[in-house]
Amino acid sequence: MEGVLSRQTRVRPLVEADLDAVVSIDAFAEGVSRRPYFERRLAAALREPAWHVQLAVDDGEAVTGYLLGRILDGEFGQPGRSLWIEAIGVRHDAKGAGLGRRMLDSLIEVARRHELTELRTQAAWRDHALLRWLDEGGFALAPNHIVDCPVEGGAYAEARDAVPAAAAANDGASEREQRYAAGASNDFERLARDGAEICAMEEGDLADVLFIDRAITGRDREAYMRRRLDEALRDSAIRVSLIARRDGAAAGFATARVDIGEFGRTAPVAVLDTIGVHPERRRGGIGHALVSQLFANLGALRVERVETMVAPRDLALLGFLYAIGFAPAQSIPFVRAL
Repeated sequence: MEGVLSRQTRVRPLVEADLDAVVSIDAFAEGVSRRPYFERRLAAALREPAWHVQLAVDDGEAVTGYLLGRILDGEFGQPGRSLWIEAIGVRHDAKGAGLGRRMLDSLIEVARRHELTELRTQAAWRDHALLRWLDEGGFALAPNHIVDCPVEGGAYAEARDAVPAAAAANDGASEREQRYAAGASNDFERLARDGAEICAMEEGDLADVLFIDRAITGRDREAYMRRRLDEALRDSAIRVSLIARRDGAAAGFATARVDIGEFGRTAPVAVLDTIGVHPERRRGGIGHALVSQLFANLGALRVERVETMVAPRDLALLGFLYAIGFAPAQSIPFVRAL
């Protein structure tokens, strides 16, 4: 039976008191409670309201739907700012009443007030109901590439874990460690991650991360990188971001997060947000070392796979990821121009 809009139905900002209702709606739909995920997302919005848009729709008596979004500013290699839809849900007995469209219309109004030019999200290709909603809402396929790789307990994978060839190929790209050749050496006694001192990233590593980022981009992106680091360390269920040093100097970093909940995920997935290697260390295998250690750590944590999104123009990075075992994911990226 389809839900019916009441005269009291309204869309408003999500508040802390709505948490139980949101968790209940999601648990009914997914068959499992993901309360910790929603607690973290709400806490993040309360901590940095300028970067989050979280909406609730209620009928005057109870919350009947929710939408979680956040503002992106350069993530995944995308130029400019966009509004990213992380999660959306409608109570089972209120579906069919147009609540999702009401929330989307409100989200578009917020995005325009922030002078954002597009909405972005992703969905599993088997989620037919969500795909239909995105189609009806004016979304189109985005040119980004979503790729993932099974962790398989962190088991040795030659393309990823072997020491890269000394004469690494350089395709002339201006940044990132993806320039390394895919060919692996025959030195099985030494792993790629043995070639650098790799540690879990801490808040005190921000200066080193900024140093590497400035060397790569030629710009000072302190506000952006501070926010990325803060999110990696505080908004993830498990902290897995890494920093690499060689000869005592910062050489590279990778920001990643592990969570259950975003885009309807019910299994632990690590999302690789950013990977950067200092230009002077590009031929030193730092990128391989970071990825090798990341997979080893995730295997110990029983994380099932690693996912990332690559900008369409970043073919060198995409080639690097494919060479070390990544492949197209079962999710589709979408964009809606405003």
